[in-house]
Amino acid sequence: MALKEYGTYDDRTLVKMVTEGDSAAFDALFARHSEMIYATLLKFTGNSDDVDDLMQEAFMKAYLKIGLYDAKYDFGAWIYTIARNTFVDFSRSRKSNALNPQNISIEHSNTAPVSAPTPEDYIINAQQRAQIERYISMLPEDYRQLFELRFIDEYSYEEIAEKLDMKLGTVKTRIFRVRNMMCRLITEGEEQGEKSKING
Repeated sequence: MALKEYGTYDDRTLVKMVTEGDSAAFDALFARHSEMIYATLLKFTGNSDDVDDLMQEAFMKAYLKIGLYDAKYDFGAWIYTIARNTFVDFSRSRKSNALNPQNISIEHSNTAPVSAPTPEDYIINAQQRAQIERYISMLPEDYRQLFELRFIDEYSYEEIAEKLDMKLGTVKTRIFRVRNMMCRLITEGEEQGEKSKING
């Protein structure tokens, strides 16, 4: 299915498609909301140098945690919350005095909390979890733990550095690399899936 065809579905339908194993549907969600998230992060940071990395990290977290999305809330507000929290963690890691996370305003009145999944959610999201676990297992062993700590357990950079007895700069560099690795694995997985559909 072409990306423009996915664009005919509403957010909640696309989320359901992702949780049922169609990771390509997430590309449509990204295309639909990336401009708003980019503008939000640009406003938070005040410069464009770090926005692309923050965007990639926010959407990676959204993809991994999409099973926690509550359909009664607006998806845009949900991804906004994730992007905001990603920036807050980023600004704390830089120990910036110029940017105070406590002063960042919430512009979405219906910002969605990340709620715990129900038993039904676990059943619905089994296929997506299996895909994610497969991608994680394909990462080099020394990067696998970093990915899980950062994106699954949501440790801060400082906490990871302390836990693994690494320099903070090393942690940031390796997380940047492992994030790119995972994006590449997801992209390749989607391409293989499309080929399988065509050949099937």
